[in-house]
Amino acid sequence: MTHPRLVEITARVHKRSEKSRAAYLANIQAMRDAGPARPHLSCGNLAHAIAACSEAEKEKMMKEGMVNIGIVSAYNDMLSAHQPYHAKLDEVKNAVINAGGVAQMAGGVPAMCDGVTQGQPGMEMSLFSREVIAMATGIAMSHNVFDGGLLFGICDKIVPGLLIGAIAFGHLPFVFVPAGPMPTGISNGEKAKVRQQFAKGEVGREELLQSESRAYHSPGTCTFYGTANSNQMMLEMMGLQLPGSSFFAPGDGVREALDVAASERIVALSEAKKGVGLAEMVTVESVINGAIGLLATGGSTNHTLHIVAIAAAAGIQLTWRDFADLSEIIPLLARVYPNGTADVNAFHEAGGTPFVIRELLAGGLLHEDVETILGRGLRPFSEMPAVVGGKLTWRLSPDQPGDEMILRKIDKPFQPTGGLAVFNGALGEAVMKVSAVKPEHRFVEAPAIVFEDQDDLLKAYKAGELERDFIAVIRFQGPKSNGMPELHKLTPSLGVLQDKGFKVALVTDGRMSGASGKVPAAIHVTPEAANGGPIARVQHGDMIRLDAENGILELLVDKEEFEKRTPSGGLQTPETFGRNLFSGMRALVGPASGGASVFAGWE
Repeated sequence: MTHPRLVEITARVHKRSEKSRAAYLANIQAMRDAGPARPHLSCGNLAHAIAACSEAEKEKMMKEGMVNIGIVSAYNDMLSAHQPYHAKLDEVKNAVINAGGVAQMAGGVPAMCDGVTQGQPGMEMSLFSREVIAMATGIAMSHNVFDGGLLFGICDKIVPGLLIGAIAFGHLPFVFVPAGPMPTGISNGEKAKVRQQFAKGEVGREELLQSESRAYHSPGTCTFYGTANSNQMMLEMMGLQLPGSSFFAPGDGVREALDVAASERIVALSEAKKGVGLAEMVTVESVINGAIGLLATGGSTNHTLHIVAIAAAAGIQLTWRDFADLSEIIPLLARVYPNGTADVNAFHEAGGTPFVIRELLAGGLLHEDVETILGRGLRPFSEMPAVVGGKLTWRLSPDQPGDEMILRKIDKPFQPTGGLAVFNGALGEAVMKVSAVKPEHRFVEAPAIVFEDQDDLLKAYKAGELERDFIAVIRFQGPKSNGMPELHKLTPSLGVLQDKGFKVALVTDGRMSGASGKVPAAIHVTPEAANGGPIARVQHGDMIRLDAENGILELLVDKEEFEKRTPSGGLQTPETFGRNLFSGMRALVGPASGGASVFAGWE
């Protein structure tokens, strides 16, 4: 039986989204009513589309009813997670042909590595790359010769961008194809320790680089539970990726079998032509399932932006208040670094996402009756794949987790509420990855030290000016100001101060990496400073109360005096290293609470 509070929250999202969802579905129906794409093409159109195909493929493409699958890939060599897609393209195309269809590389989308751009100018373009990816996906599918799509993407903004772009073609089915994580290198704890040693000056750059290279060492996704791996969890929770497929390593025999199965699945979905496409899969219920997965596993705070933006693309109006209310009933069932010591490989071995789905379904805390790539119902997504006797099969998750330090049953959670907290108060709305913060650090009341550039905080740290209790306020880091960069490089320095016994916290209208944790950080503050938010009026020495347990972010300053203050104007956003190309997006972008999207809604 579905939890009554979940029913209530879902009903209000439905009601709030009535007009926008109807407008989106009317748009999808118009495309569906137009019928299959290729019969409407002129001979010249079709000849262009198949000119580079083999003669056998051309013959197939000219047959009525033959399905053509468009592949949209985020392959590049800069992202270790996406490097395997280079070889995967031909393998998957052959698997589609063997399944009775034809496949074409429809288009490539850009894919930034936040690990490379962290703390660099490129990070100010990172969030907006989601919109670029969505538009590039739309361009790839705009050729209108496809009956379905396979989406190659894993990491931070790439999965949300691919999904938002595909939702615009929701009359067609789509299946995501993961590539898997790299094998475990050094422990995440050891990696974090060396970073803090570097921040304290105890080791040099050479030792730090050696440590980082042992952590990030081969093709595959980074193994901590950041945004990339939260993406993979979300796709399984939403029924858009094969059950249990996320965390088999590249080159694993099960991974190869899963690629074939994904190819066969998209052909079957495309051949069915039963009016079931992505629009029928991305619904209020499935979007809420994605949010529940985030809360139950302590996933990346970036998804308080991405899930909201994905929902909006499908005409669904999800809010941070919905996240907060869901968090009250969703228990934390997983501890994966930075919420614990284990990495995603250990999480997978302990039962992974299928175990989490099984437990949430048992507790009535997921919507089971949803449309998925496997048909109606989420229950099959509680099963884990394996190759037995040369054949791919799925097995029900075990009754008990493989390791109770990583995964828990629903009646014995790590904590009774979700891994994220939503704040409200005089400074506006904000979010925190509370599952990564020890209980003793979840309440901080201290004077503000205000910065308008993250590098200024690091300079103050190196100068020994932060050896005290304080709350760092870093403003003009929101989407309108400079593209909302992640401020992950601050974590080691703040962590050192916390370890010394100081009460420290961070308040910002920017983001933190999905890998960040330990130090309490109220992020995504909305309204942002560039929109005249209260954070623009904070001054050095103002007392701030951050209470993660109760979702309170208060400024302990006389209200009348505060209102009389002149807001800071911030710093001029540099236009170097390509940032000038995104000035239009900065002007158009909506608030973080609305997904920080530049796309118009469906009202």
